[in-house]
Amino acid sequence: MTLFAPPSQQSATRTVGRSSQSIVMVLVFSLMLLGALGSRLAFLQLINGKENFLKARENQIRLIPKPPERGRIYDRNGKLLATSRISHSLYVWPVETESKQWPQTQKALSKIINLPESEIEQRIKTAENQPYRVRIARDLTQAQIVSIKENSRRLKGVEVEPETIRYYKNGDLAAHVLGYTREVTRDDLDKLNLEQPKPIDPSKLEAWEESHYRPGDVIGKAGVEYSLEDELRGSWGGSQVQVNAAGDIVKVVGQRESRQGKDIRLTLDIELQKTAEKVLGNRMGAIVALDPRNGEVLAMVSRPAFDPNLFSKPLPPEAWSKLNAPDAPLVNRAISAFPPASTFKIVTTSAGIESGSYDPEVVLPTYPNISISGRLFWDWNNAGFGPLGFRGALAWSSDTFFYQVARKMGKEPLIQWTRNFGFGTETGIELAHEEDPGHVPTEAWKRKFFDEPWYIGDTINMSIGQGNMLATPLQVANMFAVPANGGDLVKPHLRKGDEEARRWRKPVAFQNAKTIQVIQQGLRQVVAGGTGPAINVPTLPAAAGKTGTAEDPPRKSHVWFGGYAPYDDPEIVVVAFGENLGGGGGSVAGPMVKAVMETYFGTAKPEEEKEKKTVEEEPVALNLDAISQVSMSSSQ
Repeated sequence: MTLFAPPSQQSATRTVGRSSQSIVMVLVFSLMLLGALGSRLAFLQLINGKENFLKARENQIRLIPKPPERGRIYDRNGKLLATSRISHSLYVWPVETESKQWPQTQKALSKIINLPESEIEQRIKTAENQPYRVRIARDLTQAQIVSIKENSRRLKGVEVEPETIRYYKNGDLAAHVLGYTREVTRDDLDKLNLEQPKPIDPSKLEAWEESHYRPGDVIGKAGVEYSLEDELRGSWGGSQVQVNAAGDIVKVVGQRESRQGKDIRLTLDIELQKTAEKVLGNRMGAIVALDPRNGEVLAMVSRPAFDPNLFSKPLPPEAWSKLNAPDAPLVNRAISAFPPASTFKIVTTSAGIESGSYDPEVVLPTYPNISISGRLFWDWNNAGFGPLGFRGALAWSSDTFFYQVARKMGKEPLIQWTRNFGFGTETGIELAHEEDPGHVPTEAWKRKFFDEPWYIGDTINMSIGQGNMLATPLQVANMFAVPANGGDLVKPHLRKGDEEARRWRKPVAFQNAKTIQVIQQGLRQVVAGGTGPAINVPTLPAAAGKTGTAEDPPRKSHVWFGGYAPYDDPEIVVVAFGENLGGGGGSVAGPMVKAVMETYFGTAKPEEEKEKKTVEEEPVALNLDAISQVSMSSSQ
């Protein structure tokens, strides 16, 4: 009798049962694993395929960008104002910053180029997810280049490349017109790109020709560098290279040349500009010279100035402090607004005659002062000038004469004619992004900002270019262009060959034919026998002009002088403005206008001849009448 089954039979029975279960479990597990892998592959290929493709390509194909050379800027005669020079820049491959070695590399770089590690990190961050190098520093010194090359084995992913950098060969000459360039910042990119550019496919070199700005771009930040950016900029090029696992270049796959920006010619005359800058010197102010026939700006000076070459590389804090000093060297005073003082009497004359309030040949008594609403308004010489007509009132800049004109005609004609001369709005010059439109006060404006009505005293102050009336030196120059060319506003412009701007004319619309004649003759008398004898010299053709002095308590007064020549057929208008220089327009600003005109007409004497004459000439007999005139002009 057998009590137990043979071991072999018992074992076989159990094995068969367990084997079936195991097979099922393995099959289920395999199906689950395959399903998970399939889902993951589907996600990677179908949903996130493009991004992963770019990451894979990044490990094999990279772009070495080549920035474009910026277009050159010339003066009207083809003399170079802004160009490019060769420098060396430091680049880093962002992909290398993920290596364990990067912290030590970054620390070493920080010491070599004297740039905080945080700044290096920020620059690399701006180009994350992009398969190209990031510029970390520009215009490296020779010592920095040598140090980087000596440590090249320890500085993996770091490269030094030659490239062009903006260069202004004349330093601060015409700095406010030219402006300056800088590398784009993160804020710049946010403003310039309405939609942020997507990561570049390294297989497509043409991506560099997209209009979007990218990290490393250099952009105009002021002056014509800013306003003509689209033409000056050019377009990027680059090389498409294949690298191995170590990051070394194996071969060049493709190449696209960068395209240089367009060269620009300005209306400026560099010799006239040099003279204007020299005579203004280190004093605060501005000088504008333009052609009254077509609006071409021949010179535009603002002082104090700055050297635009400073911005070609990062500025240290002390440099920024100087540029943001109280005297505001970055501000273009030629297109900033100030009280126009007695130069504005050209407008008051126009309004007084055109409104019908006064006949062109009227003669009025002038006084030491006039009482209006219980307040005394004084003439500038505190004595008056006796009976004067409009011509004589312009010649001697009689305040009490124009007070009477303003009181009779009222504010409306004065405000209207102020606007007729272009005040209160931009001139249309290419520097519109910096140009102040000035200010023409009105009753509505005064009620809004001061909660006060318009008083007769406001009209009186405005009639002599003071109070709340503000104008830029460029606007004042454009005002002088009206009597110079016979009655039209022109469009000041800096772009040589801009035919549309050259032909632009807007009649001021004088209804009385004698108005423009009275103004022209009055401005001639200013120079021939009034407050502006500074340009009544043998070295210049017959000229016309007007002086101005604006009070700015508790500081010294502003001074103005505007003039044009030749009187019979004007070719040039020059306006000089001195900010808080004190003195009078005729004695302080007048000689500046004289020097610029002499350069224009080719009659300026060499410096050595002037010095010799000063030393060798004997004093001449004093002319008491001339001394009297000069004394009077010192206040106007």
